Amino acid sequence: MVTTLGLRERKKLDTRRALSDAALQLMFERGIDNVTREAIADRAGVSLRTFSNYFTGKYEALAYRQTERVRRSIAALRQRPADEPLWTSITEAVLEPLVQDFNDVNGDENWAPSRAELAEVRKLLLSPEIRNAMTTELFDVWVKAIAERTGTDAARDMYPRLAAAVVRAVFDAAMESYATADPPVAVTTLLRSAFGAVAAGLPAPTPRRSR
Repeated sequence: MVTTLGLRERKKLDTRRALSDAALQLMFERGIDNVTREAIADRAGVSLRTFSNYFTGKYEALAYRQTERVRRSIAALRQRPADEPLWTSITEAVLEPLVQDFNDVNGDENWAPSRAELAEVRKLLLSPEIRNAMTTELFDVWVKAIAERTGTDAARDMYPRLAAAVVRAVFDAAMESYATADPPVAVTTLLRSAFGAVAAGLPAPTPRRSR
């Protein structure tokens, strides 16, 4: 049986997601510079006061989906098989919420962005609010989850902190590649490729042939 508190928290979560999704939709439709708090609230079907109860501004609303996915990735990592290789577990945990969200919202059309959408993604990535989506708090939770999985001490051993830093670096590199790819490439493809390279020991790439 679902408790009243559970229903209330679910409603809050749904509202927060709806506002973040509305912000993203408007960004792609109008351009990030033309998105306002009022427009986000209107698109989500709530009042401006309700928007302000959840977010301080449009960038925080835009960043929310990513921070939520990070939390879901950490939870997914803790559920992966204990005997699975660490980087396989991390890869699948990072991709799981992305795949779920893309399938739940718009299916295959969400896998690769259009060039117009990429132009807005590039602007978004320049904002400090987005670039700092993985807060110190979330980073520390990643460290703890990796320490649990590897049997190390989050406070005294370097490995879990190093591994968490690699996760953050992989995501940053994949997002920058995603925003500049021509032709566009799905971010899930880039993340899987990047984590695969890390799992393989980051071997030197084959040099591009000059034209």
